[in-house]
Amino acid sequence: MKNRNIQRFYLESLGCAKNSVDSHAMAAMLLKAGYNAAQDAHSADVIIVNTCGFIKPAQDESIDVLNDYAAQKVKGQYLIAAGCLSERDRQKLTDKVPGLDAALSTRRWVDILQVINHLSESSDTPYYHFPPAESLITDYEHVHIVAVQGKSAYLKIADGCDRHCAFCAIPSIKGRMVSRLPEDIYRDAEYLETLGVKEIILIAQDTTAYGRDLGLHNGLATLLESLVERVKKVPWIRIMYTFPGAITERLITVMRDNHQILPYLDIPLQHAHPQVLRRMRRPAEMDQVCETLALMKQKIPSLALRTTFIVGFPGETDREFSALTDFITEIEFDHVGIFPYYHEEDTPSFSYEDDVPQAVKDERIQTLARLQEDISLKKNQAWIGRQMKVLIEGNGDGVSIGRSYRDAPEIDGLVFLDTVIDTGKMVQAKITGALVHDLIGVKK
Repeated sequence: MKNRNIQRFYLESLGCAKNSVDSHAMAAMLLKAGYNAAQDAHSADVIIVNTCGFIKPAQDESIDVLNDYAAQKVKGQYLIAAGCLSERDRQKLTDKVPGLDAALSTRRWVDILQVINHLSESSDTPYYHFPPAESLITDYEHVHIVAVQGKSAYLKIADGCDRHCAFCAIPSIKGRMVSRLPEDIYRDAEYLETLGVKEIILIAQDTTAYGRDLGLHNGLATLLESLVERVKKVPWIRIMYTFPGAITERLITVMRDNHQILPYLDIPLQHAHPQVLRRMRRPAEMDQVCETLALMKQKIPSLALRTTFIVGFPGETDREFSALTDFITEIEFDHVGIFPYYHEEDTPSFSYEDDVPQAVKDERIQTLARLQEDISLKKNQAWIGRQMKVLIEGNGDGVSIGRSYRDAPEIDGLVFLDTVIDTGKMVQAKITGALVHDLIGVKK
């Protein structure tokens, strides 16, 4: 039941797709309880910001957004901080956002109704809702744990993380990994199918770890085998955030044998030199990584690979960086994300000396970017004259914009077609031109 004093909410989500799913679920809970979604923050009774706290730029953005809303608040409005930054550093919120009315643990976002009720009853001092919780709470009040964006949707299959990468604070923020029950995932997927969604994107901190806490072996592969049977009308199922060393032959076979599962895999490798990887507390057996990548390309010739790398990790030498450039040249990934190392408190690597100068980090980013641009252009040019399916996401000025199986939303490339096609349609296209990141084509 909604509170009499708070009728309308406005929710802004920052950061990754996993945060977007939590935000959509919070909004669904509020709507189910009788609250209304406001069109803008000015007309809302309560403003909720689902913050990101992963790295410093994301933390700074979250603080700036919160302060902007705090400065614009009118009498009777409330401002709530949820998400990773609230969990990671509530003291920073207290110190840097004086207009904050409440903060909510990311592990207990399901308690958003409780926080709103508390504010309506007593709002003289900021309310911090951080009950003890070792991991994410999964009593979701029967809301769907998805985020729909056009004809694509993210579906969260697990949350939290049991890895202990030296540069990452996610385990301390989110807690231990908690897999959702298969039947709950199938229910959400079937719901998305009824909406006419054409692409389901499976996400977690580590999708390849799915089911381990449930006692499942090869949990992700098993989940996929059942999922394609449950949602036969969804043409694309995409897998994100896999972990090197955890990609099994069975998973590769399931991807190969089921046309709905896109031949696309995101494997954040982070580096390619064994010594750097050991310092990162990441899998360092590069021979095994190369063998897995080779096996995947052999079994799935059309496979598109995405990865991310961190440059300037403490102690990274010129020789270690050269190993990374050599690796990128050898493997030829379709898409690469490149990030500088951020010296973050509450991570194991904070005890290391941040000894790679920022100028060197910037130079190494540019070196990798130029190298990858040449590779991306070459791989895109190889598509000229070939055909592919394109999911249309927008149109205007006589052209349409969409994505192919090679491109995940927001982070990869686009396909430009020379005619106006309705948004949400999936069409066959012939590629006629190639740019560094994008393709140009015509509808067949």
